[in-house]
Amino acid sequence: MISRRNIRVKVMQLLYMMEAAESEKSFRKPEQELQKQLDRSTELFVYLLYFITEVARYAEYYAKRRASRNLPTEEDLNINIKIAGNQLLWQILESATYQKALEIYHPSKLVDSDLVRKIYHELCEAPIYQQYITEDGRDKGKEKEIVRFIFTNLMLPNENFIGHVEEHFNNWDDDAEMMEQLMLNFLQKPASYSLQEMVSKEKWDFAKSLLLTTIEKKEYVSELIKPRLKNWDAERIAILDMVLMRMGVCELLYFETIPTKVTINEYIDLAKEYSTQQSGQFVNGILDNIHKEFTEAGKIHKINYKHKA
Repeated sequence: MISRRNIRVKVMQLLYMMEAAESEKSFRKPEQELQKQLDRSTELFVYLLYFITEVARYAEYYAKRRASRNLPTEEDLNINIKIAGNQLLWQILESATYQKALEIYHPSKLVDSDLVRKIYHELCEAPIYQQYITEDGRDKGKEKEIVRFIFTNLMLPNENFIGHVEEHFNNWDDDAEMMEQLMLNFLQKPASYSLQEMVSKEKWDFAKSLLLTTIEKKEYVSELIKPRLKNWDAERIAILDMVLMRMGVCELLYFETIPTKVTINEYIDLAKEYSTQQSGQFVNGILDNIHKEFTEAGKIHKINYKHKA
């Protein structure tokens, strides 16, 4: 479920923390730290998913509360609870992987019921919801659309919700973009994913190898990069840019199943996204230079094996 791009980001973040740390003792077992970070990302994802389901299911609670008033009005007795029976919602709620995730992470202990209530009422005011509850039947596309709307239009832009998440998950800033991508993919085809295997064995092997290789080959790769910095002082290059270049060179040299073009494009994009636009051009120049030199010398060997980037 977590892509190689997501993994590169997590490895990049950990390597950056290691570079910035005052003591190397903080990261004696970096692969264990990487595993903890990936586990924390899974926990965050499960919580976001749980919150979505709570907002949708709040319709039933609200309807029961209104109907139980001493002198309920006609409106009190006719609260529309169509969202609580949403097909996508129940596909998630009844799945074994979701039930297991609830047992592992206990997201109910973190949920802010008042925030669930407020977001539910915002949902009720939205034109897309008004249209949804007036339509007969259950169109699969509309069922997915309204659940996605809760996440992308009501939760993510809500400052109170983001503040709530940040309070419980210090990895939100690092994982926010990844979480949005993963959630939209999951809501499209939830049956295709296991919440107990957000990172497949193949992806974990890649993650661990990328991390440990970049650490092990740091001095060697740095010596390859330094002569190509031209007028730049290696000590003045942004830490993040150096981390990305070292990771990229390691992929070029030691990961034979990943095409060189994929590697270079990935690290250009990461540099642009997490550093600066100029960093993208800078990283591109260094990686392309090393790639050409080592290819001409016959030192880069790739096998014809298809892998997703």
